[in-house]
Amino acid sequence: MAPISKLFDFIVIGGGSGGLACARRAASYGAKVAVIENSGRLGGTCVNVGCVPKKVMFNGASVMETIEDAKHYGITVEGRSFDWGFLKHARDEYVKRLNGIYERNLTKENVEYVDGTASFLSDTEIKVNDAVLKASHILIATGGHPIIPRIEGAEYGIDSDRFFELETQPKKVAVVGSGYIAIELAGIFHALGSEVTVFTRTEHILRHHDSIIGDTMLGEMKRQGIAFEHNMSVQALKRNQGAALPLELSWVVAGADQPASAAFDCVLWAIGRTPNTRALNLGAVPGVGLNKTGHIVADEFQNTGVRGIYSLGDVFGKSELTPVAIAAGRRLADRLFGGERFAGSKLDYVNIPTVIFGHPTAGTVGLTEEQARQQYGSDAIKVYQTRFTNMFNALTPFKPPTAMKLVVAGTDEKVVGLHIIGRGCDEMLQGFGVAVKMGATKRDFDSCVAIHPTSSEELVTMR
Repeated sequence: MAPISKLFDFIVIGGGSGGLACARRAASYGAKVAVIENSGRLGGTCVNVGCVPKKVMFNGASVMETIEDAKHYGITVEGRSFDWGFLKHARDEYVKRLNGIYERNLTKENVEYVDGTASFLSDTEIKVNDAVLKASHILIATGGHPIIPRIEGAEYGIDSDRFFELETQPKKVAVVGSGYIAIELAGIFHALGSEVTVFTRTEHILRHHDSIIGDTMLGEMKRQGIAFEHNMSVQALKRNQGAALPLELSWVVAGADQPASAAFDCVLWAIGRTPNTRALNLGAVPGVGLNKTGHIVADEFQNTGVRGIYSLGDVFGKSELTPVAIAAGRRLADRLFGGERFAGSKLDYVNIPTVIFGHPTAGTVGLTEEQARQQYGSDAIKVYQTRFTNMFNALTPFKPPTAMKLVVAGTDEKVVGLHIIGRGCDEMLQGFGVAVKMGATKRDFDSCVAIHPTSSEELVTMR
C-alpha cells in the first residue's frame, strides 16, 4: 500500500517550545501547518524534563531553606519533614496539564499534530509513520538530549532527564559536572536533605559565566555543606547489589597515583547535551550541514544550507534557552508568512539574559569581564563591583553573599556586561536586561533613583 501523502505550507519537526511557537505563529497567518513530535508529549525539554519541573523542585528546596531560616525570626515550625513522592506526583500532574494545554492550543490554531518520528526523503518531503508530508518550508527544531560518559557502568547512573523519574529521595548523591544543570540539581538535592558531592574536571564551576558568579557560587555551596572533588576524571561506575549505597564511583585526581572511590545511591551525569539529529536522515538533504559539535548550521535568519529548510533551538546550538527558541521561532514564522513588513525579521542573539536557579540564584546578561577585555581591549574596560549581605540575613547567624558586577566599555561607559548572584537575583535581572539591551550607560544607571531597602539598588549606586 502506497504511503498517504499530505500537503502543508509548513512542517515543524519537534514539538518543543521553539517549534510550537513557530507553528502557532505561522498558523495565525493562515498557513497550513503540521507539527511532528515523537516523544508522545508536547512541550519539549523545558516543559517535561527541564525548566518547568526543575523550577518546581527549586521552589520546594527554597521552601525548605525558608523553614530553616524561620527560627531566626521567632517563628517555630513544628514537625518539619519532606515527602519526595508527594512533590513528584504534584509536579508530574502539573506538567501533564501543560501538555494538554499545548495540544489544545494546536487544535485551536488548526495545527495538525502528528505523533511519530520524522525522516527526510527530500528537501520538501518528510516521512512519518505511514505518511509522507510535503511542504516548501520545513523547520528542524528537534532539541537535544543529555550526554552519558563512555565509561564502564555508566548505565547505572542517571541523567538530568531521569532525575525527574526518581520516585524516592536518594540519601547520598554524586553529581558529575560543573555547568548550570549540575549546579542547579546539586543545590536542589542538598536543600531537600540529600548528602551531595559534585565532581568537576577543574578548580572552577560555571566556567562559561563571569568569575564573580562561579567563584561566589562555589564558595557558598561549600559553606552550605556540599562537597566537591576537583581536577578529577571519572573512571567507572560499579553496582554492588544489596548494598545500602549500591553505586561505587571511581575517579582519578590529577597528579594522584591511585584512583579514589566512594559509594552512593544515586550518580547523576550532567556533563553536557548533544543535538537530536540521528533519526532525521539528513543524508537525503546534503546541503544541511552539521558543525563540529553536531549542531545544524544555520545563518542569522535560521536558514540552513538548503532553501526552505530552517533550524533553531537546541539543535541549532546558539544560546540554548527556551525563550530564545520561542523568540527565534516567532520571528521566523513572521518572516515566512507575515508579509513584506516582516521581510527582515530575525532574532538578535546579542545580550540575552539568563538565570541560574542555584542556591543562591544568579543572573547574567552581556559579556563577561574576560570577554569584554578581549573584544574592546583592557584599556577601554572598567569594572564596578560590590559584595554585601542581603537584609534578609541580617538576623541569621550565617551571611550568604550577594555579589554584583557591571562591566562598562568606552568613554561613555556603556554597560556591556551585568552579573549578579544572591537572594532574589533571578527576579531582578529581567528589567536590567532591558536596560542593557537598550544600550544603557553607567550614567543612565546612576540617574535612576534607588529603591530602598533592596539588593537591586546596589546596581544603581555603585562607585
